[in-house]
Amino acid sequence: MKNPLRDEASAFQVVLITLGGALLVALAAWIDTWLGLAVFIVLVGAALWAIRGGLIQRPAQAHVVRDEGRQRRILVIANETVGGDELLALLGRKSVDVDEEVLLVCPALNSRVRTWTSDEDSARADAQSRLDTTLSRLTDAGVSARGEIGDGDPLQALEDALREFPADEIVVSTHPPGRSHWLEQGVVEQARLRYDVPITHVVVDLAVRS
Repeated sequence: MKNPLRDEASAFQVVLITLGGALLVALAAWIDTWLGLAVFIVLVGAALWAIRGGLIQRPAQAHVVRDEGRQRRILVIANETVGGDELLALLGRKSVDVDEEVLLVCPALNSRVRTWTSDEDSARADAQSRLDTTLSRLTDAGVSARGEIGDGDPLQALEDALREFPADEIVVSTHPPGRSHWLEQGVVEQARLRYDVPITHVVVDLAVRS
């Protein structure tokens, strides 16, 4: 769910819409009580739809300057699935017959309690451990890769990485639908709207191996 109060302009717009809606409900209720209730229900439904992204304009797609030569830069964003066999196999296939350079970004996801208390050490340590294991496996497979810890917001982590690593392709790794917070938040769709590079979504089902 997106925050409708993400800036002052949005907050002012929400205030105006709220006042207008209240006046509309009052006018409808003055005409007829049931009409007022119906208008209220419709407005609440419209507000929920808007908060979930219905009225949010799509951002302008960012252009990523890419190398058109034999070298291929692949930016991977993954958290718990970073060491999944499906992801490693995909990177192996994409590295065939090219001079690949892979950057793995693992967001340091944290619980709300630890975020509020600024206790991020544990989240970063867990992310670093997963990164180290994955990088070791990629090296063994002959894939040139490096990794870094990213922002807890996967889209922000992508944006930060692209500033220093203009990728030819982005790979987003998630859990299967129904178990992935990133899919619920629309991370893959939003990334495809934001950047004009190919974006591959790979699903890693860790439960199959548990």
